[in-house]
Amino acid sequence: MWSVQDAKAKFSAVVDAAMAGEPQHVTKRGAPAVVVVSQADWDALRLLRKPVLFGELLKDMPQARDDEPDFEWDRLANTRPRDVEF
Repeated sequence: MWSVQDAKAKFSAVVDAAMAGEPQHVTKRGAPAVVVVSQADWDALRLLRKPVLFGELLKDMPQARDDEPDFEWDRLANTRPRDVEF
């Protein structure tokens, strides 16, 4: 763990350690502030957070088989709307 002052003074060592595969934690005023990681580690982390598009979710949704009854429509077809008072 590095303080901001030490990380500034020894930035090359911070980068070398991060490139060797060890994330380098930097504190500011004693509190955790940032983590320096290698480009390879950063790319791997970004792949984990790939945003999912709504269309992809719809495409991956399980589909009902053609021989399955459509329960929701059958239920709604035989109901009357409820009475509402204004």
